[in-house]
Amino acid sequence: MIPDGSVLLIGGFMGVGSPHRLIDALVARGAKGLTVVANDTAMPGHGIAKLVTAGAISRLVTSHIGLNPETQAKMIAGEIEVELVPQGSLVERIRAAGVGLGGILTPTGLGTEVEDGKPVVEVDGKRFLLEKPIKGDFALIAAHRADYVGNLGYSLTAHNFNPIMALAAATVIAEPDEIVPIGVIPPDAVKTPGVLVDHLIERAR
Repeated sequence: MIPDGSVLLIGGFMGVGSPHRLIDALVARGAKGLTVVANDTAMPGHGIAKLVTAGAISRLVTSHIGLNPETQAKMIAGEIEVELVPQGSLVERIRAAGVGLGGILTPTGLGTEVEDGKPVVEVDGKRFLLEKPIKGDFALIAAHRADYVGNLGYSLTAHNFNPIMALAAATVIAEPDEIVPIGVIPPDAVKTPGVLVDHLIERAR
């Protein structure tokens, strides 16, 4: 379902809240040329790092790679193009795509190489960078629970980027720990409504 060259929004923070079964399936298929948008690439042998090791990623948009020396080595060798984006700007750019905004205005990065080639907008005498939205072909997200119509609930910090990414992709594939009948997830616990979710894959035990 996910062709080579796709743009993937992958949830998680150091592997917590990442869709591990989906990642393993992409590695097993031998996916290539992927653009991955994620907070980080975890650590070698874990989460998104498996896609790095497998050579599946050609471009990476992320907030840091500091805990994965393999990602660093591939970037230095020119095997992976890496765009480093401040964490707050990254999640806001994804959210902008999800809610139909033309971009975000942020002072973060002004006066640094982040500013190079980007539009600068002045508002009330203050300068802001215009950062464009980030959207994906697919969002691969993990959840604690899903019901039969795709409503998702998350557990603690595994919430992280997942609900925002579910807004910003053409196709959303969710990997819950379990799939339960409608009504089991309390309405207040639903953080991603089923209308956004295209496919459910229950996590292997």
